[in-house]
Amino acid sequence: MSKKICVIYGGMSAEREVSLKSGKNIADALRKSYSDVTLVDADYDLASKVAAVKPDVCVIALHGTFGEDGSVQGMLETMGIPYTGSGVAASAVTFDKCLAKRVFKDAGIPTPRYVMVKKGDKKAPFVPCVVKPARQGSSVGVSIVENPSGYALAVEEAFKYDSKVIAEEFISGRELTVPVMDGRAFPPIWIRPKRGFYDYKNKYTAGMTDYLLDTGLSKGRLATLSRLAEKAYGACGCRSMARVDFIGTERVFYAIEVNTVPGMTATSLVPKSAGRLGYSFEEIVRLIAESASLDHARTDKK
Repeated sequence: MSKKICVIYGGMSAEREVSLKSGKNIADALRKSYSDVTLVDADYDLASKVAAVKPDVCVIALHGTFGEDGSVQGMLETMGIPYTGSGVAASAVTFDKCLAKRVFKDAGIPTPRYVMVKKGDKKAPFVPCVVKPARQGSSVGVSIVENPSGYALAVEEAFKYDSKVIAEEFISGRELTVPVMDGRAFPPIWIRPKRGFYDYKNKYTAGMTDYLLDTGLSKGRLATLSRLAEKAYGACGCRSMARVDFIGTERVFYAIEVNTVPGMTATSLVPKSAGRLGYSFEEIVRLIAESASLDHARTDKK
């Protein structure tokens, strides 16, 4: 195909290494369908780099700050270049776990209780609880506090990665994730770490976690989970591909967060789920690339 594609990857966040892998995988897959695919490593000169490529479409493979929070989306809106993933507002809302939780609550989607944390806080609002940066991904800076004595250290760790930190009630249950493409839920995946919780090491080290497409849920429960994922996606204003993470108990599915730029590494979840529907890695990447759009249509005649 003749369309010129720019894959933006790398970046300046704590998730740079994951993004480098995602971007390379995406570019390699796209080159099987498109003749002109350029990889661009994001930095403070990103706008100039993208302008030099003159792409028809940008595929965003950035994770974390500056890539998943609406920043690069706003730049591409201004440049008038269609891009993959959610728009500016949806990206900003979903990247901030506090804002996302407010959307979940307003939409009637169950989510664990939480409080904002101040630097130096020593008293846990819930025990056990999960302490995490409000605006990070890949479980960076996340701690599970099982007794009050560990709370202060968890707070200190989270503040290394963000100036906004939350403490969330720990819900014991299955970790489940549901990719959603253009409003339609893909098959869910049960994430089962072999040790501990689904932290950065368990996410990106092969063999550390089992990813089960056979979740053991009844048809009715599966339908409920898919419906909640689609509802969360819609309430946050997402488009293209996103992934909604849940903790499932025997009675309730609790929405944890929405990822608007899901990883595309060897251990990533979207390709595993898409494979259940018969999509190859190349096909799902092409589908995402073809979903590129803008929040606002151009008014000139470029």
